[in-house]
Amino acid sequence: MALLQQQQPKGEWFLIDFEEDGVMYEVDVVLDIGDSLTIPDEFTEEEKTTGLWWKQLVAGAMAGAVSRTGTAPLDRMKVFMQVHSSKSNKISLVSGFKQMIKEGGVTSLWRGNGVNVLKIAPETAIKFMAYEQYKKLLSTEGGKVKTHERFMAGSLAGATAQTAIYPMEVMKTRLTLRKTGQYSGMFDCAKKILKKEGVKAFYKGYIPNILGIIPYAGIDLAIYETLKNTWLSYYAKDTANPGVLVLLGCGTISSTCGQLASYPLALVRTRMQAQASVEGAEQVSMSKLVKKIMEKEGFFGLYRGILPNFMKVIPAVSISYVVYEYMKSGLGISK
Repeated sequence: MALLQQQQPKGEWFLIDFEEDGVMYEVDVVLDIGDSLTIPDEFTEEEKTTGLWWKQLVAGAMAGAVSRTGTAPLDRMKVFMQVHSSKSNKISLVSGFKQMIKEGGVTSLWRGNGVNVLKIAPETAIKFMAYEQYKKLLSTEGGKVKTHERFMAGSLAGATAQTAIYPMEVMKTRLTLRKTGQYSGMFDCAKKILKKEGVKAFYKGYIPNILGIIPYAGIDLAIYETLKNTWLSYYAKDTANPGVLVLLGCGTISSTCGQLASYPLALVRTRMQAQASVEGAEQVSMSKLVKKIMEKEGFFGLYRGILPNFMKVIPAVSISYVVYEYMKSGLGISK
């Protein structure tokens, strides 16, 4: 068996091409944990020319939508704890869910999910198109893209996509934290933010968000490829296909490590996005906010809400994989 193309992360799924007895095989594994900092989708030339790429994007977007909806209560709990939890106001998972249900009923656990799902399609499309352009600009050896070039292209594409859809990120946070009756919907939220705070409010927390792409994508990519290659060298010397469960395991671990590295920046971003919606909150810069958190809550204050964030990883990955497989079948995508 000859490995034709090293397995590459595809943003919300992974691709591996390998050849056995002259036959070309392709295995892909979906992975969507609701974060937007991953290396973008990558497709073969055949997929691009046959138009198969857009079907895979649709399947991935649908898998992401269902996955995010299924884990939305944990995502809302993460944001709730990031903004409201502190040493003096400790919020546990149980007490947090009780507070949210008491204030707005069971359906309030899905606040902010609508805009979180809506931003998948434009962000994925922009990221994919930008990634293709950055790869062309950065590749040096006859169009072949090395790992570090792919990382650079992916980070730049992620930054481009985040810049374009960032107002939706701000609205997602505001809608997630809203009290009953505060906003009637996404458009009402946008209208009120614009009227009260101006256009600048839609880019609060932008800097820590962009900075978070680098450690997340870099660590995610490096650990994923290290784990996969280590497994292959020890347990699968005669094959280039580690199997679905191994790929899911590698992806889950690498993504978790990426989150650990970038989480403090994600927390700072969320607090900056939420500042104006939290009663009595001071409007401070990123550096002042980090200093304030460290002084009042210590280093671990930068990791508020990380438990529900980790709790959603395995169900999110599992739901994504199942839905992606069904979507592929429905759209007529064969392996």
